[in-house]
Amino acid sequence: MVNKRLKSSNELPAPDSSSGILDEKVLLLVFKSINWDPHILCLMACVSRKVSAVAKRVLWRELCISRAPRMVKGLIHGTPANGRLNGGWDSLAKILFYCCGGTPSRNYRVEKVLKGHFANASRFSKTSGQSFLTKKCQDDVLYISDPCEHSMGCVSNGACDVDGGGNDDDLGVFRGVFKGFVKSKTRDFLLERRIEFEERIRCPYCGFRVWSMTSAKLIPRKSALKKLGSDDGRLEYYVCVNGHLHGTCWLTRLSSDDEDGGGDVDDDECVGSSSTGRTSSSGEVICETLVGL
Repeated sequence: MVNKRLKSSNELPAPDSSSGILDEKVLLLVFKSINWDPHILCLMACVSRKVSAVAKRVLWRELCISRAPRMVKGLIHGTPANGRLNGGWDSLAKILFYCCGGTPSRNYRVEKVLKGHFANASRFSKTSGQSFLTKKCQDDVLYISDPCEHSMGCVSNGACDVDGGGNDDDLGVFRGVFKGFVKSKTRDFLLERRIEFEERIRCPYCGFRVWSMTSAKLIPRKSALKKLGSDDGRLEYYVCVNGHLHGTCWLTRLSSDDEDGGGDVDDDECVGSSSTGRTSSSGEVICETLVGL
């Protein structure tokens, strides 16, 4: 009788590893209830490999669709159903919510490294993206963010004095993503001109290699600087093999009378980094888990 009981207990099915809080449907409901807060999703993905796997498979995609529906619809339009986005949904989520900061390069000198951080709010526009494309590449679709302004004198949170002197300008850091970059004219030009990859710089959003658009001479400097609100003339941005863009420029500080909150309203996609609009003081650490850099 004892042996039978032992045998019966050994034959009991193993508990379902996807049950409870780790069940996909439960996680979807949980994050939907907190408006897909990327801070919390990053933290949970850090402490649990199972949540991280579910996030990579489902949650990052749902977060992007929930927070930037028009932009996502534009990016995936014409692609196969359930097709994989170039670079992955986790990389797109990082582009939406994370300012990557800035580092010195051979074409653009920044004396101090700017740490990355969660952006309180960001506005992406494909109309603005046209200002960053040369005339030969105007058929490409590029979503670009407004520049994240890094004020002088604060080092701890990534907004720091980059030249240590009397420069009254702010450093602007911007980011973006191409639709269907593999078939874009921008990529064709980069390959036709045999532009070499940057040796020391990687995409902060997916970790892949990048081209310098300055070296490729594919920057329409006048229109890009005008769109960014810069009259300094110094501008640099990079594009990776997955079509992610990041760059820096000097911004002229505006008075409250000069600021213009307008834009291409019908084309804008505004996203915030949390349901409450707060910024995590350790955001640069948390958000790095998105692509495991």
